[in-house]
Amino acid sequence: MVSGLHGGLPIRSHDTGYFQRRRFERRGLTSGTALRVPVSFHETFDGQAKRRGLSRRSILSLIFQKPPVTGRQNNFLAQALQQGAMALRTQQFAQAEQIAAGILKSNRADRNATLLLAHALMGQRRGDEAIAPLERVVRRSDDGEAETLLGALLCGAGRVPDGIAQLRRAAARRPAYLPSFQELAGQLAKAGQHDEAISTIEAGLALRPDSVDLKLDLARLLHDANEIARAASLLTAARDAAPGRPDVLNRLGRVLILHGDYAEAADAFRRVLAQYPDDRSTRAYLATSLFELGECEAAEATLRSVIRGQPQLLGRAAFVMAAGSRGRFFFSQSDAAKFLGGESA
Repeated sequence: MVSGLHGGLPIRSHDTGYFQRRRFERRGLTSGTALRVPVSFHETFDGQAKRRGLSRRSILSLIFQKPPVTGRQNNFLAQALQQGAMALRTQQFAQAEQIAAGILKSNRADRNATLLLAHALMGQRRGDEAIAPLERVVRRSDDGEAETLLGALLCGAGRVPDGIAQLRRAAARRPAYLPSFQELAGQLAKAGQHDEAISTIEAGLALRPDSVDLKLDLARLLHDANEIARAASLLTAARDAAPGRPDVLNRLGRVLILHGDYAEAADAFRRVLAQYPDDRSTRAYLATSLFELGECEAAEATLRSVIRGQPQLLGRAAFVMAAGSRGRFFFSQSDAAKFLGGESA
C-alpha cells in the first residue's frame, strides 16, 4: 500500500510513518472489507482531504470480523459501530470517539470498538492515547490488524524500537497480514534502514506475488534508492495487472521520466488525467515529458492550464520550463507569468 505515504513532495498529516509522508497517489481503489489502515502507508483521514479529491476505497471501511448474531444488545452494538464507521468516513472524529468510548464502557475488550477508538484518536492527532487500549486487544488475541496499528502508533509516539519490534511480530504472523509488511517497511525506511525496508516488502511479495500494492510500495523504495530500471519493471507489471489505477500510473510516469522513456511517461500521465482532469501536479509532469519529446508548444499549453486560476503554481510551472532540456528560462517571475499568460503570485 497507507494507508502506504513517495522522492515526492511531502504532505504531513499525523506524521507517524514513512509512506504517509509521501506525495500522492493512492486513488481509485474499491471498497475494502476491514478496518485496514496502517497509519503510515495508508492515508489517514485529514490527509485524505489534502490530496486533491482522492477517494481511495472509501476513506475507511469497517466490517465486523465475527458472524452476525441476534439479540437486542448485539443489534444495538452493531448499529453503534456502523454509526462510528460513518463518523470516521465523514471525519467526525470526536463523534466516533464518543461512540467507541460508550461501547468500551460496557466491554473494555471489544476489538472493533477499540479499533474505532484508535482511528478516531488518530484523526484528532491523539494516537498515543490509543496505545493502551490496543495493547489490551493484542494481549488477548493474535490480531494482525491491531498489532500493526499498535506498532505504527508506538513509532508515532517516539517509541520507535518498541514499534518496530511490534511490527516485526505482526509481519511474522501467519496467515500473513500484508499491511504489517507495508507499515514495517515504512518505519524501517524512515529510520534509514532502506535495505531492510526493501527486503521486508520483498518478503511480503514472496507470500503474495500478485499484490499490486506491494509492487507499488517496492517500486517507491527502489525509486528512492535510485534503482530506476527495477522500479520501472515493477510498475509496468503493476500497471498491466491494474491498468486503471492512477497511483500506479502516476508513479510509473515519474519513474519513466528518469528512465528516459518520455513517450510512455506521457501516456501514463494522460491516463491519470483522463480520470482526474483537474490534477495540476500530474499536468506539470506531463509537461515535463512533452518538453523532453520536443513537443514544446504542447508542453507550454499544458503549463498554461496548470497555472490558470492558480497563480501560486507559477513557480512550479517556471521550474518545469527551466529544468527541461528543451524548455525556457526566465530571469524574472513576471516574465514567466507574461509568457504563460498568468499573473505573478
